[in-house]
Amino acid sequence: MSRIRPHVLIIGAGTGGLCLAQGLRQAGIAVTVYERYRTRGDGLLGYRIGIGPTGSRALRECLPSDLFRIYRATCASSPRYFNVVTQRLRQTASFPLRSETDEVNTERSVARMTLRQVLLTGLEDVVHFDKALTHFEQRDDGSVTAHFADGDSATGDLLVGADGTHSAVRRQYLPHAVTRNAGTINIATRIPFTEEVRALLPERIEKGISLIFGSGGVMGVLHVMEFPWDRSGALKNGVDPADAALLNSWPGRAHDSTRDNVNLVVWSTARRFPPDIMRLRGEELIRTALGLTHNWHPRLRQLLVLADPASALPVKVSTSEPVPPWKSSTVTLLGDAIHTMTPGRGVGANTALRDAALLNRELRRAAAGEKTLLQAVADYEAAMLPYGFARVADSLNRSGTSGDDPMYKPVVGRLALLGARGYFGITSRVPRLARRFVDDFYNYRGEEED
Repeated sequence: MSRIRPHVLIIGAGTGGLCLAQGLRQAGIAVTVYERYRTRGDGLLGYRIGIGPTGSRALRECLPSDLFRIYRATCASSPRYFNVVTQRLRQTASFPLRSETDEVNTERSVARMTLRQVLLTGLEDVVHFDKALTHFEQRDDGSVTAHFADGDSATGDLLVGADGTHSAVRRQYLPHAVTRNAGTINIATRIPFTEEVRALLPERIEKGISLIFGSGGVMGVLHVMEFPWDRSGALKNGVDPADAALLNSWPGRAHDSTRDNVNLVVWSTARRFPPDIMRLRGEELIRTALGLTHNWHPRLRQLLVLADPASALPVKVSTSEPVPPWKSSTVTLLGDAIHTMTPGRGVGANTALRDAALLNRELRRAAAGEKTLLQAVADYEAAMLPYGFARVADSLNRSGTSGDDPMYKPVVGRLALLGARGYFGITSRVPRLARRFVDDFYNYRGEEED
C-alpha cells in the first residue's frame, strides 16, 4: 500500500482539536486549524479542567517532549484530597489522592486559558482565528472543502469537526445527532486567591477538590488553583529550577493572564433558576448564586461575595443522544462535537484528548501506508463511538448531574441526600472501599477498559 501524506483540516481550536494538531505536526502530516473565535483567548467556557491519567497519556503521546514538560510545569498544584462536605462545611468524607510526582497517573489541575496557550505553542502558523465554518463540500476526487463566513475556503483530504457542543460540522454531517438539556444549570465563579480568601478555607478544602452536597437540592464544587507564578506573573520562590527555565523560555506566558484563584461552582436543577438565567452576568449572577445558597456556611457565601463579577458564568448543562455508527468518509468528529457530556470531573476534556490521540495514531498509520485514509477514519470511529457514549452515560448518572435526579425532588430529595452522604461517609471509613474509590476516581475519565 502506497504512503500518503494527507492534509487534515481541523475545525475548532479547543483542547481536542489542538492536541490532534500537535500530534499530526509531530508526524509530519499537514494540518490547518480554523477557529470561529477572534483571538487565542476567546471562547473559553469555565476555568478549570481536571486532567486524569487518560488525558495526560494523550498529551504525552501527541505533544513534543519539551512541550509536554511545559504542560506539566504550568499545572496548578495537584489536589491532595477529594472531600465531600455539607453546605455547613461539615466534613462527610475525605480521600487522600495520589502524589503529583507521578508523570501521568495522577490528577492534574489546569487552567483552561493556560492549557490553550500551551497547546497553541508551535502551531501559530497553522491556526487561523475568526474563521466560522458555514458549510463543507465533499468532492468526487476524495477531497473536502470547508467554507467560512468571511468568504474564504480551504481544501484538504480530511475534515475533523472539533468544534464543540454546537458543532457546525455535526449539524451538516449528522443532522440526526442531537444534544439535549440535562436539566441542570451551573453558575461558575472565580475568586482571586488572597490571604483573606485562604483564611476562609479549612486546610483539607484548601488542598483538595471539595464536593458540596447541600440541602434543598443545591450542589457545589470548590477547588483552589495555585500556579508557579505570582499575581504579577513573576515566578514564585521555590519553583524547581528546571521548571523555571522552561517557563521563562515559553512564549505562551505572554498570552496568559491566569493567576491563583478559587473555582466555586454552584448548581441545581434548572427549575430553581430564574427564566432569564442564561442572560445574567456579573453581580446579578452572583446575587442569584447567593440566593440559592442562603443556608450555606457564611465562609462559603463570603467566597461568592469576593468573586470577580466578570468571571461569573451561567452554564446550561447539555448531553448528547447516542447515535448509531455511520458510513465513514472524509469527514469525522471528535470531543464534544460528537459526544457532548456533562462537565463534572473533566470527563469531556479527557475523552476529547483520548479521541485526539486515537485519531492521531490512525492517521499516522495511513500516512505510513499501513491502511487507507478512509480505513483509518473507520477504525477510529469504531473505537471512539462505544467509549465516547459510555462516558456520556456515566457522566449523566453522576449525583446531581441530571435535572431528574431524586435529589431535586421535594420529599424524596432529603432521603437521596442522606443516602449520598451516607455512601461517602462509609466508603471513606472502610480502607478497602476507600482504595477502590480513589482508583475509580482516576479510572473514570475514559480509560482503556471499554
